[in-house]
Amino acid sequence: MRCPYCYNLDDKVIDSRESQDGEVIRRRRECTKCGRRFTTYERLEQLPYMVIKKDGRREPFDRRKVLAGLMKACEKRPVSTAKLEEITNEAEKFVQRSKDRECPTQQIGELIMCRLKSLDKVAFVRFASVYKDFKDVSEFLKELKALTPKPKMARKKRAARQDIGLPESV
Repeated sequence: MRCPYCYNLDDKVIDSRESQDGEVIRRRRECTKCGRRFTTYERLEQLPYMVIKKDGRREPFDRRKVLAGLMKACEKRPVSTAKLEEITNEAEKFVQRSKDRECPTQQIGELIMCRLKSLDKVAFVRFASVYKDFKDVSEFLKELKALTPKPKMARKKRAARQDIGLPESV
């Protein structure tokens, strides 16, 4: 491994640790020439997991794209980066568990929207508007109406009217 400080190719490993999930090995190294220490990470190289786009194209899963989309949706919202990382990790694990190493983007998007809906409604609508490719305001309003809680009293009155056979306008 080349030293990032003096570019010497000779170093020694001081410490090695596995990550919690066992996917990555972190190594602390010391350059034998300049004596400075640096960290490297080793990950098993695998065939990429693929996502199937809406138009049928296949491309490698890119967690950076998922995280970038989440960060854009949560811009100026009280959502921590740790929560966004958590959702991204969950999406990545979802793809990794799929058979044939492929997963439709619709399923990934639904998973992300489900998590965002419980986390932040504004971020959810922002993400959904891009993901679902809203064409006009009516589609946007339809999604907003689904999020808006209906008053309990109005539902009870409506149900009572229906029970006795009265029309809603009375």
